[in-house]
Amino acid sequence: MNQQAEKLRLYAQENVVFLLQKLMEDILAQQPKNVIDWSIAWLDKQGRDIVKSRQKKNALSSSSDEEVIELPKRPAAARKQRASISAEAYGQYNRKESFQPRVIVKTQQQKEKIGKRLEQSFMFASLDQREKDIVIDAMEERSYNAEDWVIQQGDNGDNLYVVDQGELNCYKRFTKDGENKFLKVYYPGESFGELALLYNAPRAASIQCKTNSILFALDRQTFNHIVKDAAMRKREKYVNVLKQIELLSMMDPYERSHVADAIRSANFQNGDYVIREGEQGDIFYMIEDGDLIATKTLVQGQEPVKVFQYKTGDYFGELALLKDIPRQANIVAQTEVKLIYLDRHSFKRMLGPLEDILKRNTEKYQKYEQYWINQGQ
Repeated sequence: MNQQAEKLRLYAQENVVFLLQKLMEDILAQQPKNVIDWSIAWLDKQGRDIVKSRQKKNALSSSSDEEVIELPKRPAAARKQRASISAEAYGQYNRKESFQPRVIVKTQQQKEKIGKRLEQSFMFASLDQREKDIVIDAMEERSYNAEDWVIQQGDNGDNLYVVDQGELNCYKRFTKDGENKFLKVYYPGESFGELALLYNAPRAASIQCKTNSILFALDRQTFNHIVKDAAMRKREKYVNVLKQIELLSMMDPYERSHVADAIRSANFQNGDYVIREGEQGDIFYMIEDGDLIATKTLVQGQEPVKVFQYKTGDYFGELALLKDIPRQANIVAQTEVKLIYLDRHSFKRMLGPLEDILKRNTEKYQKYEQYWINQGQ
């Protein structure tokens, strides 16, 4: 019996876990209205893609040797039910039963240190002071050596981690047997490991210590009762916004979710200046909703003229961050505007892989500026 159970466990690990993880990532990325119908179509497409791949590989003219598995059809009544992607549906770990938070004894200095790190971590930005105090009491300090693995992709996860000291590398496999792809570095004040807790899913990536590191670990139960709801609302809201930003449309859902954690929001009224020409720039903006224009002084002593038009889904402010130069234009709201933004550190850390694209796109400003010069303005 034990051998049979182990055999089933290994089978699931090799053939099921990775598939379900990929399905969950794609569901969270697309957020379909009817998850069940969408999932069936997704599985059907995966099967057809596998068949095509095998046919191409073996240069077969027919698929007679392929095993085709027909998915069972759901009763008509079931199709009428609206599906939900709430994490509450994902299993026993997410049930909100009677909760008694754990308390790990700490000195006042340790509490203040953890509190400072929580202030830096966007995951805890929505908590009030009472909730933060509960989280601080529940956190456990853990030390790791360089090259230690803190979490491994595919494993079960029971803790969220906040970095106190050191640097850690994040890697991800995008295919079952693929190589680990480097994604980013985690620095003090940042958190990771929340996906497994939010969605009761296997670890979505692997984290390895780049240097000797000290982390604060928060257990699943405290996370579920204190942090999860606020974190999910913030993440889901901004993931949807980020999907409208063409620049980020190519990002992996895992990467996009971390950008969603890092962003802040700001509102402006018609006529407000978001950026002024000549100022030092430390913020990269993306437009959630509204219209803005860029104005620039093309002739010394004359009034600035319009050189660019922005709309929902556009972005601006990258020139000052990419080239470390003052702001090159004014950005003025033409309607009520909702913006989301990243500071210089988060911009470099999270959008580094997109830097070449951003640099190429800066040519649009030069072309637009030259147009207005040619118009004699």
